[in-house]
Order: sequence, then structure tokens, then C-alpha cells
Amino acid sequence: MSGHSKWSSIKHKKAAKDAKKGKLFTKLIKEITVAARTGGGDINANPRLRTAVLAAKAGSMPGDNIERAIKKGTGDLEGVSYEEIHYEGYGPGGAAIMVQVLTDNKNRTVQEIRHIFTRHGGNLGESGCVAWMFDKKGLMTVDKGKIDEDQLISLALDAGAEDVREEEGLFEIVTRPEEFEKVRERLQRQNVPVAGGQVTMVPKNTVALDGQSAEQILKLTEELEDHDDVQSVSANFDIPDELLEKAS
Repeated sequence: MSGHSKWSSIKHKKAAKDAKKGKLFTKLIKEITVAARTGGGDINANPRLRTAVLAAKAGSMPGDNIERAIKKGTGDLEGVSYEEIHYEGYGPGGAAIMVQVLTDNKNRTVQEIRHIFTRHGGNLGESGCVAWMFDKKGLMTVDKGKIDEDQLISLALDAGAEDVREEEGLFEIVTRPEEFEKVRERLQRQNVPVAGGQVTMVPKNTVALDGQSAEQILKLTEELEDHDDVQSVSANFDIPDELLEKAS
């Protein structure tokens, strides 16, 4: 399994903790607001908004919160204007990292993101410095105990997925970005228990890390993901399972 797939299983567990802490709501509200601003408030005509709303519902966000976030995005309610930015850099051991943020203060955020990179032995780079190492893909997860592997592979590939991977209690379904919503909706219609998903950056190749570099990059990615303005983090590291388990 690639480092990305291993990290996906850790992020899946972390999402449950974030939901309890209230962090998840903050990130989801931002995403709903920006999605509505850029593509309109109709979830049937705006795939990004539909994905964000489904994620919010899966996280048990109240309907009133979702509606207010949409109205702030469309301008029907007064709200903060968020800017979407992607930062790129290198972590310990030369691993590539991409960070998606939504911020109402670009100058503050870039300073804080740069400080996080530096504190953990990495450095923030120029736009485009690592993007070529990643492909944009749709990813969704299914709890391993809720469906037979052969059945899931058959249903997912028939729905248009590119691949199904297995990793520590999870199946990870990979799609083309433009097929993500169609595949997820078709799987859900067939009662496949899709636990989560997003369109994100997936590394083409991974960098093996161990020892201090592995520990540092886990701390770096953890702190990046905990930042209030960060929506997602993608990285191309591959590290031993025991270190990933500590991170969970």
C-alpha cells in the first residue's frame, strides 16, 4: 500500500476525533460557503456543494447550519469571504506536501503555514514545486467489515471507479475527479456504506521515511491538518505501520 493509502486510514480515524472536538464543523462550513459562492446554491447543479453537504450530513451537522452556510456563500446572508489557496512544500526526508486552505486573511495564513513547516524540519516552496508529483483523484472510503471485498470491487468498477484498495479496516475507492459524484451516488443507491470522500491530490510515487524523519513528518502533517484554515493535506511519504499507528 502507498503512504497515501496508509495515511488515509489514519485520517479516517482522525475525522471522528475532529467531529467530537467541533473542528470538523468549522472546516465543513467553510467548504459549503465557498462551494456555494463559486458554483451557486443549488446542490443538484453544483457537484462541489453537493459533496460538501453530504459530508456535513455524514458529520451530523444540523440542517440549519448547512442552510446558513449556503446562504452566506450565495450572498443571501452576510458572511466572511474566504479565499481558496494551495500551498506546496517539502517535509523532512524530502517528502512532498500539498496543503489546501480556505482563509479570510491570506497574509496571516501563509505566515502560520510557513512557521509550521519550518518548526518540523520542512520548508514552504513556490507554487508548482511539487504539484507535478500528484494527480487529482476522487477518493472515498468504506468500512471493511460492512461489505464483501469482491462485491465492492464489482460494484465500484461497474459504477465507474478506477481502483479499489484495501488498507487496515478500510477499502479506498479511487475515481477520476469528474466521476467522483456519479460513482458515489451510484454506490449509495446500491446500499454500499460509503463512509467519507473527497476530491484530493494523490501522489504518483512515494518516498520511504523512517526514524526521526518519519516522526517529524507525522508531526508536521498533524499540525497542518489541525490548523483552522487548512481543509486538506496530501503528502507522498511511506512510513512503517507502527509509526502510523502511533499517529492514530
